[in-house]
This record gives sequence, C-alpha cells and structure tokens, in this order.
Amino acid sequence: MKLFIPLAAASALSVISLSNTFAQSLTEAQTAIDAEQYQKAKMLLTKLTQGAKPTDEDCFYLGWVYLQQDYPDSAKMAFNKGLGINPKSALNYIGLGAAAKADNDAANLQANFTKALPLTGKNDKPYIFMAKTYLSEPKPDADAALATLEKAAAFGTKDPEYFMTLGDAYRGKADNNHAYLNYAQAQSLDAKAAGTYVAIGILWKQAHNFEDATQKFKDALTINPNYGPAYRGLAETDLLWAKMDPKMASAKVKEGADYYKKYLDFTDQSAESKMRYADFLIQAGDYKALEQVANQLAQSSKSNLRIYRYLAYSAFENKNYPAGLEAINKFMKEAEAKRIIPRDYLYLGRLQLNNNLDSLGIISLKKALELDSTNTEVYAEIARVYYTKQKYVQAGDAYQKYIASSKQPKLGDYFREGMSYYFGYSDQYYNSGQKPGAARPDSTLLTKADSAFSYVQQKTSSKPYPDVFLYRARLKDMEEPNRNNLQGFAKPFYEQYITLATATPAADERVKKNIAEAYAYLGSYFEFKEKDDAKAAENFAKAKDAYADNKQAKAYFERKETASVKGK
Repeated sequence: MKLFIPLAAASALSVISLSNTFAQSLTEAQTAIDAEQYQKAKMLLTKLTQGAKPTDEDCFYLGWVYLQQDYPDSAKMAFNKGLGINPKSALNYIGLGAAAKADNDAANLQANFTKALPLTGKNDKPYIFMAKTYLSEPKPDADAALATLEKAAAFGTKDPEYFMTLGDAYRGKADNNHAYLNYAQAQSLDAKAAGTYVAIGILWKQAHNFEDATQKFKDALTINPNYGPAYRGLAETDLLWAKMDPKMASAKVKEGADYYKKYLDFTDQSAESKMRYADFLIQAGDYKALEQVANQLAQSSKSNLRIYRYLAYSAFENKNYPAGLEAINKFMKEAEAKRIIPRDYLYLGRLQLNNNLDSLGIISLKKALELDSTNTEVYAEIARVYYTKQKYVQAGDAYQKYIASSKQPKLGDYFREGMSYYFGYSDQYYNSGQKPGAARPDSTLLTKADSAFSYVQQKTSSKPYPDVFLYRARLKDMEEPNRNNLQGFAKPFYEQYITLATATPAADERVKKNIAEAYAYLGSYFEFKEKDDAKAAENFAKAKDAYADNKQAKAYFERKETASVKGK
C-alpha cells in the first residue's frame, strides 16, 4: 500500500527536514570547534553560510573559527554578514568586538560590546563569548570576564559551557579552587564531555601537578579517543614537566612532540594547525624540527607571513644566519605592525648582530625590550654585545639594568657588571694620561665596579672566588691619588688573592701571570712605600718564579744588577 501525503504536508515535511539538517550541521560544527577541528568546522559553516537560508548564528560561528585561526579580517566579513541577516544579532556584535581585540583595538571592542548588550535577552551565550573574548590574547582580562559572566548567572545554571567559561576566568586569576569548582559543575551537567577533563588537567598542569594532569587528559581520551585537545594537553604538560625537571627533560620533550603529532592527526593537517605545532616547537626549543616544519609550510603555503617567522627563528638557532636575516627581513617588512611581537625584534637583533650589523642589532634588541620589559634576559644579551665590542661602560649599564630587573640574577652577572665598569674606567684612565687635555676618568665607574665585586665577595665568603680579590686589587690600585707616593690601597686584596690562588698549583698561564702580578705589586709596595729591600726582593723573586716574563720583576732585577755593577 502506498502512503499518500498531500502536497502541502509534503512541503511542510521538507522544510522541517531541511531545518533539522541545518541545525544538525551547526551542532556538528560546534562539536568540531570544541575538538579544535577548525578546518572541518570551517567547511561545515561555509556551506551553511553560503546555503539558501544562512542564519546569523551560522555566520557568527564561522567568524569565531576564523579568529581561532588568526584571520581577523575574514572573521569581520563573517560577522558583518551575520548582522546583514539579523541587525539585532548580539553574537555578531560580540564577534566584531573580538576581532577588534585581536587587532588591539580597545575602542571598537567596547563599542561593539555596548551595541550587543541590549540585544542579549535571557540568553547566556552572548555573555559567554564576551567573556571568552576578554580572556583571549592580547592582554587577557579575567576580572572583566568574571564581571560579564555574573550578568548571565540566572541564565547559565544548566549550561556546561557557562561553568566552563567561569572556570577559565577563575583560572586566569590563578584562583584554582573556584576554577575547579566550576569545572566540576560543568562535569556534573555533562559527564560525557571530554573538554571538562581537559580543563581540569590544564588546572593541574599549571599547579605543576603533572601526574594528575596527565591522568585527566587520559580520562578525556577514555571518553573520546579522538579528542585532539587532550593530546595537546599531554604535549604541553610534558613540555612544562621537562622545564621543571631537567633529569626528565629529554624524554618529556620527545614524548610531548609525539603527543602533538597525534593532536595534528586528530584535528587536521592544515597550514594553521602546523603553525600551532611550530609554536609548540619554539616553546620546546626543538629548532631542528621547527626548521623541517617551516620548510614544509614554505613549500605548501607562503601566503601566511608567519612562516617566515619560523624560518627566521630556526635559521638563527641552527646558525644559518644569512638565511635567517633574509626571512626575518621579509616578515618585518610585509607583516602588519599589529602582527609583530617582541620576540620578532629579538630575533631580528640577534640575526643582525650575527651578520655584522652591530648598530642595527642593538637597536632591534632595545625595541624588543621596549615592547616587552619583562624579557629581562635581553639586557644580558645587549651587555654581552657591548662587552665583546669593548664598549665597557654601556655593557656595565646593561648588566646593571639586567640585575635590577631580573628575578634571579646570578653572581656571575654581578661579576661581569664589575668587570665591565672596571675596564670602562681603565680605558678612560690610561687614555687620560696619554692625550693632552683629555677628560679625567669617571671615578663613579670604579665605585660601581667595586660595589659589584664586593657583593660577589660577600656572597662567596664560605668559598671565596680568587678573581674577585684580583679585580678589587686592580681597581683599588687605580684609586691611588699619586703614583709616586703609593698608599697601598690594593695590598690586602693582592695578599688575599695570593693566598687563594696558591692554595692549589696554578692550572694555566693566566693564573700564573696573575700571581706574578700580585707579588710584583707587593714588591713595589715594599720597595717604595716601606723601603724594605729584603721583602721587596723576596716578592719580586716570587713574581719571577710564578711567571718568568713578568715585566716588573724583570725590571727590578735589572735595576739591582745595574746598581751592583756600578757599586763595584
């Protein structure tokens, strides 16, 4: 028997079926976004937005995917299309605000959010995406995200995504207790959502509870073995674990890279995903692998300038400086200013320095610092460059800034600061004596040098470092107001140096020369200050024994021999 369906009813059923198909496709796209399968989501959403009856919601989610892939201009087009379909679409105004944030445009961010607020109705989704925007780079603002989510508290009580976003906001404030409570609430509303386990895993990872973090990511994979974000969580946990535990570093970095490859397998192998992998490799410090990925990207898709960033970074780390400079110059020349990050200037400076463009290199390193003052290691890099180029005062100033801004400066940094200021003064000291009318040396440099050396001396009192006393002796000798009337400022420091340096046999020529220098100073002190010929002769003899070519010792014995001949 044939089932007869009236034409009108058939048409109605077709519409219902078509609507269900569209709704199903949007749900499928949202699931793909959650799984970070952005290419799949983009394909589904593009089909929906180009279909016969696209909705403003379809356009919003397409724009949101573009933002996740760092294409804000394409995102704006999708959001504007959504507003063309529905001028009262709160989500698409929020999308435009999110695109403005990606462009570092705070004014348009707030302007679009202001337009969205009266259109939200009793719906938590607009507030969720406003909060997600506040939590995104650049300059995440967890407080603004929390304040936004509070406005939707009455609407989000049965929405796992609401509590997930609340958890993310508390995590952004390092409030792990409240973050966990909200993730747990999301889990109670949807026990089969792998994302909740990943969120808790990230929480444990940030608390350096690596074992529990790893277990949570594996729990997520038990629920959904194909859930890419869990593999990314495992990879990033291994990377942080490697940094915190040097003994496990090699194994964990390798394991992390393997997990990230699985993440690519379960998301997609698009250029955008490979660029996320490249970012991971930078964090892992695996520049050989980065070079391979960058070259693959360069062959398949040169339209995204980030590829040249990866080519430049990997070329520098693998000591291919000319190729690196060519790549970074192309990136810096063609990329929009808003796409250039402080690290780009850091690598530009490094590559310029290694291509003998010293002045430009210093300018670029200073620009990197200007854009990110927290990267204090750059001061140390600048200091090393100045020191190598024998610009000692500038080197000392850079070391001083590094020490002042670094969370954990090392004693070696203080010592290098002292060395820099000492040599800076030394250059001025000797130049002032050789050039008529030359400016007097800057005595504050000696004060700065001695302060740095003194700090090292105090901190190493239980196991003294001989060279600290050697350099303090040298700079104290330069404080002598009259070379013809020696006061002996350096004497106690040279004596301490001798005690420390002769405690074990001299290992190399440098130490032998320094011991001879110390004895020769004492010889001069006893000869000219104390008028004690016996002690003078004793110390000059020790200087000669330590290093036969010591000029002062040789001159002393030549004088004595000449005087002896004349006395006969």
